[in-house]
Amino acid sequence: MKKQLVKRKHVLDATAMVMLVVLCASWGIQQVSIKYANQGISPILQSGLRSVFATILIWIWMIARRQRILEKDGTLWWGIAAGLLFTGEFLLIYWGLDFTYASRSAIFLYLSPFVVAIGSQLFIPGERLRKIQVIGLCCAFVGIVVTFGESLTLPTNKVLIGDGMLVIAAVLWGATTVLIKASPLAQIAPSKTLLYQLGISAVILPFGSLAIGEPGIVKITPLIGICLVYQIVWVAFVTYLLWFWLIRNYPVARLTSFTFLTPLFGVIAGGLLLNEAITSSLLLALVLVAIGIFLVNRPLRN
Repeated sequence: MKKQLVKRKHVLDATAMVMLVVLCASWGIQQVSIKYANQGISPILQSGLRSVFATILIWIWMIARRQRILEKDGTLWWGIAAGLLFTGEFLLIYWGLDFTYASRSAIFLYLSPFVVAIGSQLFIPGERLRKIQVIGLCCAFVGIVVTFGESLTLPTNKVLIGDGMLVIAAVLWGATTVLIKASPLAQIAPSKTLLYQLGISAVILPFGSLAIGEPGIVKITPLIGICLVYQIVWVAFVTYLLWFWLIRNYPVARLTSFTFLTPLFGVIAGGLLLNEAITSSLLLALVLVAIGIFLVNRPLRN
């Protein structure tokens, strides 16, 4: 097999930044779509259905583009590992929300960029972070705490279990990103990387839903159907495909700094679409996250 030559960039250009903002906004809106669809479809089953149908879409996409799906390229076990990490992440996120609060989950889940930063230092040559970039990550994280920090009251034992599950999910999210970048998966088409993850999660997540006793599909309304289609077509198929393309071509620590925008977009979307409260702290949080992203992505001076 001929390995694809990938011309990687060391900084994010305007195209990458615009794509990242669109992706984070899309993932923030997804939080609202999941919350609304929970009225009719259990969360883990939602995630499983998303993976099942998105797997079909990515398979059709690869066939249409004449990409060799079953080609022996040395990535099978790496792909299975990435798929298991991806599946474990979503299983813990959705299951953990049965124990803790969504606002607390936003804080613990966005420890992930720090996992990516550490992993980049250890496993990805040429992606070491400078002190100013670490400060930028911390600044962006403070922005998340400013928005959701009111939920950090003294937890019960049940809440602590959920918090722990979200921390592990954050580690798995970061580990997935580093694994893809540091392994042979970085040399193959993003669509095949996505197929590994969606395919494995499509098998495991529905069984996970049964294992924890979710009620499954309770009702389907047109709006719930739209929410599910949004998650399948736009999020799991389009945005994840773009995300893996970005991981393949740009430094991952710089990319993940933008993900701090996702929960903030989620708050904005919740206010606009579900009439949820938007506090004045959101503006301060946006400023802190913007400063953090700038520091992480500031060009090196010669």
